[in-house]
Amino acid sequence: MFDNLSERLSKTIRNLRGQGRLTEDNIRDALRDVRMALLEADVALPVVKDFIERVRERAMGQEVTKSLTPGQTLVKIVNDELVHIMGDANDALDLSVQPPAVILMAGLQGSGKTTSSAKLARLLAEREKKSVLLTSCDIYRPAAIDQLQTLAGEVDAAFFPSNTRQDPVEIAGNAITHARQKHIDVVIVDTAGRLHIDDDMMDEIRRLHAAVNPVETLFVVDSMTGQDAANTARTFNEALPLTGVILTKADGDARGGAALSIRAITGKPIKFIGVGEKTAALEPFYPDRIASRILGMGDVLSLVEEAEQKVDREAAAKLAKKISKGKGFDMNDFRDQLDQMLNMGGLAGLVDKLPGAAQLPKGGMPDDRQVHLMKAIINSMTPGERAYPAIIKGSRRRRIAAGSGTQVQDVNRLLKQHLQMQKMMKKMSKGGMAKMLRGMKGGGPAGLPF
Repeated sequence: MFDNLSERLSKTIRNLRGQGRLTEDNIRDALRDVRMALLEADVALPVVKDFIERVRERAMGQEVTKSLTPGQTLVKIVNDELVHIMGDANDALDLSVQPPAVILMAGLQGSGKTTSSAKLARLLAEREKKSVLLTSCDIYRPAAIDQLQTLAGEVDAAFFPSNTRQDPVEIAGNAITHARQKHIDVVIVDTAGRLHIDDDMMDEIRRLHAAVNPVETLFVVDSMTGQDAANTARTFNEALPLTGVILTKADGDARGGAALSIRAITGKPIKFIGVGEKTAALEPFYPDRIASRILGMGDVLSLVEEAEQKVDREAAAKLAKKISKGKGFDMNDFRDQLDQMLNMGGLAGLVDKLPGAAQLPKGGMPDDRQVHLMKAIINSMTPGERAYPAIIKGSRRRRIAAGSGTQVQDVNRLLKQHLQMQKMMKKMSKGGMAKMLRGMKGGGPAGLPF
């Protein structure tokens, strides 16, 4: 996420951090690099100008010149201003109303409204312990209604049916009445999108908004459209009282222009960010954490939160107990660890949140396909081989490779990675966690199957 911007800014930041003394010349050079990086990331020009001016103003002041570490102080200023243009703090949903709280989803066709509605339902159920009802007012695309019904089943949310012969206002009103009768906390109303903004679309959504009086009106926009995303959000905001934005497809956005432009152009906060296709891939938008990731400093806080929510604590406790008794870390345990990693958004998602991720070599990191390949190799082993990997020699390795559709070299590599994990787990069981964390500072994230 934001790879290009992160790479450019991290390079500039590294140069600055090493400066014992800052002059007008090297500040000017650094800001020129930052300006180019932001423009290449498709950040809106007025936002770039304001950002550079604010950084220059603070950089030329006593805050930097009197600092013992002027390079690091300037880095902090850049970080602070990135946070500022994205909104200073996370803006949570305001659901403190008499239930059901109504959330209206608006946006163009293809922006990810329907998927985001289901993702939001899952997030509210898992993190806020809310019961959620989903309904679709997209009477122009029967497939959209079917899609939302399928997704509602996946995320264990209630679904209120609709059809193409009904009026959108009627659908939403009936859904809210049903939710009230069933004591459901939140109703998420998915509206129709268009390929472009038109008067009919705006009239319909205004009518819908007036009828349901939503507590939150969220604009869903594709981050890969860059500053166009911010301009479209502004147009919608002029027609509709938006309360926030959901930025989708951020995992495919190497630039980051939308995230850095939307708040400044619309005045509306980004409340959530979509980071993948799975229904769990929606995160609250924290400007400080995103700024930290953009500057290559990682986002360990989000990583810890994700681990707390998605790691199976019972399984982790069982594994710790097993290892502490000296029973070792077998292939079944290794496969469980790979599953936990995939549950946390996959390897790319984990690495993206680690400090120094921007400096990792391009193409040198394994992706989730390789993790699935590793699982396939483990699944091709017999129960005995998984329990006692030491017995896997030549002929067994050839059979496992053939059974998993891989090469013998792949099996060899997996066995070697398992040995490394086994050693690490032994260290952890003997109180070696501190050593392992110190080791992480010197290179890649220890324990990940590279």
